[in-house]
Amino acid sequence: MLVAFAVASGSFADTKEPKAADKPKSGGEVNWQGQVIKASGAGAPDMNAANAAQARLGAERAALTDALRNLLAQVKGISIDGTKKMGDAMEKDEIRSRVEGTIRGYKITNKHYFSDNGVEIDIEVPLALLTDVIDPDATQVLLASATAPAKTTEKPNTGLVIDARGLKVTPALAPRVLDDAGKALYSIDSLSTDARKSTGVASYVQTLDEASKSTKAGEKPLVIKASKATGADLQLGAEDAKKLAAVNTSFLAEGRVVIVLN
Repeated sequence: MLVAFAVASGSFADTKEPKAADKPKSGGEVNWQGQVIKASGAGAPDMNAANAAQARLGAERAALTDALRNLLAQVKGISIDGTKKMGDAMEKDEIRSRVEGTIRGYKITNKHYFSDNGVEIDIEVPLALLTDVIDPDATQVLLASATAPAKTTEKPNTGLVIDARGLKVTPALAPRVLDDAGKALYSIDSLSTDARKSTGVASYVQTLDEASKSTKAGEKPLVIKASKATGADLQLGAEDAKKLAAVNTSFLAEGRVVIVLN
């Protein structure tokens, strides 16, 4: 359920500290596999409220404000390209305004009520929504190959799985896939306008088994091995770059890329 941002009255720093003995932990996380940013917030009841209903409503407002503040903190820590974080980009007023506008589209995923009328609220926002913020130019500079190899009866690949196990990779909003000479084969500029807002550039998982079960990569992904990682960028060896060049890569425009970290 999408809820209007206006319900969280005041600034992100206006949350009252819960005093209940069973006070929930508030915070958040970036789920790179599920491609969402999650946050939770806690609110104490307004002891000056006229009745219990008003006290609980005040707690909900405080919890939502706390959750939004935690969500914003999570966003600031997200890496853009392995070298720069969203917090750095948000030093520009235009970017900060767009980010705050983006998180207004949060979704409430859970509410937990406590016996003292305190409340904990969980919210989330799709990571992909930040893609359009960091690179608003939706022009597809890197166009995928839509031509399948000649004389093949095999079904086309449905996505790309990059095995980066053993490499020091920084999960980021805008990773790039490079050939052995450093030329970009895939990046944020490969995405269609719809994919920028719905799927993002890539998801990250911990095992090949998780990658094989990922709906993002589909039923028949092309699996290749990264030979080197620099921040968020993954470099392919000559043979794996050839494998990628030899297939119909129209799936890249849809952001159907999964990166295996460990």
